[in-house]
Amino acid sequence: MHRHLVYAAFGWLTFAGTMHFFADVMSQHLRGIRTPSAETTLYYGLHSSFALGQVVLGALGLFLARRAPDLLRASPAIIISMTASIAWLVIAVLFIEYWQPKANAALILALMLAVALTGRQ
Repeated sequence: MHRHLVYAAFGWLTFAGTMHFFADVMSQHLRGIRTPSAETTLYYGLHSSFALGQVVLGALGLFLARRAPDLLRASPAIIISMTASIAWLVIAVLFIEYWQPKANAALILALMLAVALTGRQ
């Protein structure tokens, strides 16, 4: 069960980060929705770092799940994953006005919590 939850959590993290980047950064940039300003720069910076951070941690988690699955049962990996999940939820709640990133961050936190609880032996 732990192995399936690891793949679900990190796979969803990678997918959600990729979709967030395409929907909130690439789509709006290509359509020219936001006029050039300091606010636009901050908007793109926030959403880019939010989404690409999810993609990087998700890809790293999937790589480790494939190459070293026992490493993801160790306390440091669990602590890093839980801390990142909590940070994404806090950032989404405080700074992102759309509900979809908030829901994705909450789902990622729930999946990481399930991974943490099933990984302990």
